[in-house]
Amino acid sequence: MARPRSRLDETHEILNSKPHPPPPTPKRKQNQLSLKTRNQIQHFIKFIYQTFPNARSFFMKKVFTFSVLTAFSLFLMTSLAPALFAGERVNLWPDGKTPNFEAHQTVPTYEICVPENKTSDSCVIVFPGGAYQGCCDQHEGVQIANFFNEKGITAVIVRYRVSRPKLVSKHVTAWQDAQRAVRTIRSKAAELGINPEKIGCTGFSAGGHLTLMTSTSSQTPAYPAIDELDNVPCHVNFAIPVYPAYVLEDGNNGPNKGKGNDSKMVADFAFDAKTPPMCFIHGDLDVYSPMGSVAVYHKLRTMNIPAEIHI
Repeated sequence: MARPRSRLDETHEILNSKPHPPPPTPKRKQNQLSLKTRNQIQHFIKFIYQTFPNARSFFMKKVFTFSVLTAFSLFLMTSLAPALFAGERVNLWPDGKTPNFEAHQTVPTYEICVPENKTSDSCVIVFPGGAYQGCCDQHEGVQIANFFNEKGITAVIVRYRVSRPKLVSKHVTAWQDAQRAVRTIRSKAAELGINPEKIGCTGFSAGGHLTLMTSTSSQTPAYPAIDELDNVPCHVNFAIPVYPAYVLEDGNNGPNKGKGNDSKMVADFAFDAKTPPMCFIHGDLDVYSPMGSVAVYHKLRTMNIPAEIHI
C-alpha cells in the first residue's frame, strides 16, 4: 500500500518540481522529509558554509555575513550556469498610495529575476537584511537570487522601505511592503509561469524577521486595502529564515542582551492557520541569538507544522 502524501512532501516539492498546472490539494497526514528535499536543503546550507569551515563554532555576525558574501562571490565567479535575467526595479505601490509613508524612507521596489533555464514552477521572494536601517541588497539579495536562478528557480528581490519609520514600529512599513510584494507576485503567476501555491520567501537578519512576519501573519492585514490587488492572498507556502533578528524580548531592538537564554518570544508573530513549513539556518554564537530560531521551531512543532533547524 502506497504511503499517503504528507504536507511536507507537497510543500517541499516546490523547489524541485517542473512547471505544471496547480494540482488539487492532497490530504496531509505525515511530516516526513523526502530524501530529495533534504538533499536540496543540505546543498543550500553547505553552499553557505563551504568557504568558512569553522563558521559553525564561531558564528559572530560579521564573520557569518562575510562568509556568505565570500561563498556567493566564489560561486558566481566559478559557476558555468546561466546568469539571471534581472528585470527592472518596479515600485511596489501606486503613486501617492504608500501606506504610512514617511519622507525619510526609501521607495520600496521589487525586481523579478528569471533564470534562462527555468526548471521549476516555484518562486522565492528574497528579503535582504540591514537592521531595518539599510538594505544589504547585494550579498543578501542579488547573489541569493543568482543562487536560486542557477537552480532554475525564479527569484524576486524585495527592497522594502528603510530606514526605520518614526511613527510606527520598526518593522511595520517593511511588513506592509512584504505583503504587497507577495500579492503582486501571486497576481503575476501565470505571466511568470509559476504556481501561485509554490511561492516562498527567505531573508537574512532583519530580513529573517520579515520572513517570519510574512509567513506567520498573512491573515493579519498590515495595511488597509488600496486597490483590487489587495484582494489577492498574501500567504507564502514555505519559508527559510536565515539568522533572523528581533525574535526574542531581550533582543527586540538589537543584539540579544542575555544571549537569548530564558527570554520569551516577541509578540510580533501571529502563527495563523496559513503558517507554512520552514527551514532555519542560524549560527550558534551570532549576536542575534539562535535561541530565537529555536523558539520559533518549537512553536511550529507544537502546531504540527513541519520544520527543520540547522545551527
